[in-house]
Amino acid sequence: MPPDKDLELTIAEDTDSCDSKRQPKVEQRDEVIALQNSGSGTGLIEGYIELLAIINFGFTLQAAWEASGLSLQFSLLNGGPASLVYGSLLAGTGSCLIAASLAEMASIDPVVGAQYRWSAQFAPMWPRFWGLFQGWITVFAWVTCAAASPAYLAQGVQSLIILNDSNYVPKAWHTTLLMCAFVVPPVAANLWFKQILNPMETLGAIGHAAFWIASMILLGVAGARSSHEFVWTNVTDNVSGWTKPGVAFGIGLLPIAFPITSFDGVLHMSKEVKKPKKNVPRAMIFAVVLNSLMQFVWLVVVMYRFGDPETVAKAPGGMAIIGIYMNATNNRAITTVFVIFQLIILFISLFNIFASVARLTWAFSQNNGLPFSKYFAYASTRWHLPLRALLLVAVICCLLSLINIGSYTAFNALISLPLIALYISYGIPIAFLLLRKLRGRTPELGPFNLGRYGVLINGLAVVYILYVLSFVALPTILPVTASNMNYAGPLVLAVMIIALVDWVVSGRKRFLLPEVPVVY
Repeated sequence: MPPDKDLELTIAEDTDSCDSKRQPKVEQRDEVIALQNSGSGTGLIEGYIELLAIINFGFTLQAAWEASGLSLQFSLLNGGPASLVYGSLLAGTGSCLIAASLAEMASIDPVVGAQYRWSAQFAPMWPRFWGLFQGWITVFAWVTCAAASPAYLAQGVQSLIILNDSNYVPKAWHTTLLMCAFVVPPVAANLWFKQILNPMETLGAIGHAAFWIASMILLGVAGARSSHEFVWTNVTDNVSGWTKPGVAFGIGLLPIAFPITSFDGVLHMSKEVKKPKKNVPRAMIFAVVLNSLMQFVWLVVVMYRFGDPETVAKAPGGMAIIGIYMNATNNRAITTVFVIFQLIILFISLFNIFASVARLTWAFSQNNGLPFSKYFAYASTRWHLPLRALLLVAVICCLLSLINIGSYTAFNALISLPLIALYISYGIPIAFLLLRKLRGRTPELGPFNLGRYGVLINGLAVVYILYVLSFVALPTILPVTASNMNYAGPLVLAVMIIALVDWVVSGRKRFLLPEVPVVY
């Protein structure tokens, strides 16, 4: 077998120029330093992913109903059934607003760096600072997102073992080992990304939809029916220690808002997508709208077939969906099969997550955004992927799995971390774009644009982001102790401080961005 050849990437991503029938005004950003194109290529194959493949990629990556089903117990503690139903509507609507705003920017400038590139382009001042700061947050968000999926999978596997073997006693280190084990297959599969992309995404999309239908049919025909009052008006408060229903509702958004984030995963594949200005926005909107609808409908069906609350409360591993399936079927084998259905799609989505975050990390390294960027800005010409960036993400995911050993609410922290960081990464460029529109300096828009509703949609997206961020960093249980503390907020703050320190120490000298004039 020939030795692996690596290629150092020293060029920035090319972007399509904006065509216009009018004479555009071009705003030159003096602080943005242009990188010279060395003509050496990138190591990635450009423009080979068709529209259907990238739609399936985004559709499967979110795996919204599967992930929310595996974390129902957290919303039941904070807000209850009504929180799940109305919270799903709110989260779905808010996610669509955010996705539409990002899609508009993707149609202007579809690049792998996405949020950090747009923050630099649209910032009213200090573009390089905002690019570096945003890059740190976005990369951190996606690395923790890659760690959250193995946490779902590990929790699901352990709960199924308890269901089928009452003698099994789960240990925190078991979860850590399982998480590390779940990281290996998707990382290995990414070595053959181009070859397995179409069959993998087709299989994932079909399974995502088929298992959803099968689950609803099973719950629809089996078990006792809950009352309308239970589903639509039953608000749980003071179970977790939070006594105000509004606060409990906000905290309960976490496990249903997180599964329908990550729609920007499609953005980080832009370099390899055909006609990215059109196809990337289409894929992102399609994925978030369908996943939001599927999650809402499925949760309504689940609440109507909730069954005996005592059985759900005592479900193996605390996983409520196991108790709900057991209430409906009274059969451990059927329950096991249907939970495995959900785990399969989450496992496939992890392949997509690693593909996306590896390219994001690679792009940020190209711009000298990370320490040791020169090393991580390599892409293998043999595998046509950023192999070193991929392995870096895998190692960090395994390190994050160690959180389980020190905190029994670690799962909550592992889904809070990416949600907080992702929402910050969405909010900054959307706010900058909104500010430009309000000042009458709207950039020349691409094929996908929000037209006259742009300001309203961008504004509502920012409001929704601020609302969610005000709750998801709070602890899910009171009183707060060292073991149940939600460390997500402090960790995200630490990353922001690191980004600021990096800028002061060396980032302002090191960080480079290609010059992309803002046309308006």
